[in-house]
Amino acid sequence: MNLPNYFMVDLPEDATLSTEMILDACGTLKRNRERYLAPRSTSQMVRLLAELADNWTQPDFPFRRLLLDQSPRLTGFSPESMASGLDLIFRNISVDSLTSLLRQELGHEARLDELRGSDETTSKLAIAIPPILQVHFTAGNLPAPGFVSVLLGLLLRSAQFVKAPSQCSLPLRLLAHSIYDIDPKLGACLEVACWRGGAVPWESELLSQADCITVTGSDDTIQAVRQKTPPNRRFVGYGQRVSFGFLTRDAMSGYKVKRWAENAASDVASWDQHGCLSPHVFYVQDGGETTPERFAELLAAELAKKELTEPRAPLPTQEAAAIATRRSFYEVRASHASHTRQWKSENSTAWTVVYEHDPQFQLSCLNRFVYVKPVADLDQLLAHAEVVREKISTVGLAAVDDEARLLVRSLARWGVSRVCRLGKMQNPPLSWRHDGRPVLGDLIAWCDWEHAY
Repeated sequence: MNLPNYFMVDLPEDATLSTEMILDACGTLKRNRERYLAPRSTSQMVRLLAELADNWTQPDFPFRRLLLDQSPRLTGFSPESMASGLDLIFRNISVDSLTSLLRQELGHEARLDELRGSDETTSKLAIAIPPILQVHFTAGNLPAPGFVSVLLGLLLRSAQFVKAPSQCSLPLRLLAHSIYDIDPKLGACLEVACWRGGAVPWESELLSQADCITVTGSDDTIQAVRQKTPPNRRFVGYGQRVSFGFLTRDAMSGYKVKRWAENAASDVASWDQHGCLSPHVFYVQDGGETTPERFAELLAAELAKKELTEPRAPLPTQEAAAIATRRSFYEVRASHASHTRQWKSENSTAWTVVYEHDPQFQLSCLNRFVYVKPVADLDQLLAHAEVVREKISTVGLAAVDDEARLLVRSLARWGVSRVCRLGKMQNPPLSWRHDGRPVLGDLIAWCDWEHAY
């Protein structure tokens, strides 16, 4: 499948890009937005985005097929892993989910179109004002955040300039081509460019043209872009986060345990742990019918099954060596201590499960390498996760209904912004408040009309 370049920019590492080119691109995007995007209604955009998302879930969709074909070489994910990830993204996008998001964030689904009240009796009406031009700096570890940023920008009817990661721009390029394919005029309001981030003269000029800047990536990247951003621009940064799972003793009984192990394996395998929602550790409460050590063994068996249906792609030498080194460390420790065990894939680094008594939170080396640790209760868990307290994104929970509400309240007060059922860690709803912040609220401005004099 040969893709035309339409509006796409692809810069080799040694390319030169002038300030004039940036100004021309931003000016064109703003004009196209005024002509082709701003006049559309929210309901029109909702239907179009739902249709686009449905296209991406179809196995024979050309852009999906091309991405799966090129995925191992250009993204580092196996076709099976990429297919599973795409389904997680696009099956959450529908007319209903988009409408619910607008109601959650704006109080009414038409508040981008006209003055509306949150109910029929209010004396205050309001209209939401989207940014004319959004600039996105997207991360290179997985495509989901960049995809969602672009789609939400379209929902707001903003023109968008996307700085794609230099090492993994294919997913965003294909998303942009699919938008152009479904509606060329809509595609003309989106620009995807690629260059190595850093001290390049045109980044400051680009940021000065934007009404809103979103950045997903390392904390250092966010800080670097923030320093270049003019003070009167809206800035939204999503930095480095980690996640873990917690299984209570009451959940560790009978037939449910195997299902929890299956769910935990899905959370580990999805995107090969390359994301903020990926679990590094599963904490298992002592005293249940199934011991934490037995759960680790069941998890290892489920990861072995995952490798048959959703294999991990081959790793670069450096990443494979990191897994081999850490495996060797735990092999030595296990040979001298009965409270440490390790399960691993044979003749490959495809998956690894380490069980150890030390409850201290441990960062994984990723690529389906995960820890299982016993704890007495949630208080002990949180005490040993204190080192990452301000960096926690998601907690996957396995608990009975009666205790779950109390646990979620404790986790929320500790600083966790999202708690979900184990097995859903990598599948947040479209309305998920990323890092506890509004989905659309950080991107828009408001005009209130207090019409009752």
